[in-house]
Parts: sequence; structure tokens; C-alpha cells
Amino acid sequence: MKSIVLTLSALLSILTINSAFSAQVISSDAGKVKIGVVSASGASTLDDLVGKLSKQADKQGASSFKVLSATGNNKLHGVAEIYK
Repeated sequence: MKSIVLTLSALLSILTINSAFSAQVISSDAGKVKIGVVSASGASTLDDLVGKLSKQADKQGASSFKVLSATGNNKLHGVAEIYK
């Protein structure tokens, strides 16, 4: 459980720096309308995972997404809620 929290903390730190994706990463869903959930797997880095989640969010027409979880050792898997 500690490793998941640590991974999410690191992921959120990286997400605030990286804004090159179409769908924007958010930390709070206040005022947003949830339109679904996306997942991605097979990423080798946290940046790669966020990029894959962003692409999935873009395909669903989302303007933003919030990472819910990131797990794995050599290959990462993540889940995110998407919003309009």
C-alpha cells in the first residue's frame, strides 16, 4: 500500500510539470463532469504511462483526466477518470 501511495505521489509531481498532452491532468474534479474511466498498461516509465492515459482520454473526447492508480514493477498499469 505504501508503494502505491508513493508511486501516486511521484506521478502527480510529474504530472504537474508535464503539460504537453491534449487532455490536461487535474488533481481535483471539482466542477468537472465525469464521462468515464480509461486504463493503460505496458508503460516503462511514469511519463510513458501518463502519455498513454492521455491518449486514451483524448480518444474518449475528454478535456481532462485524474490518475486514480499506478501499479507495476517493470511494466506499469494505470487507471484514470476522464472529464469534460
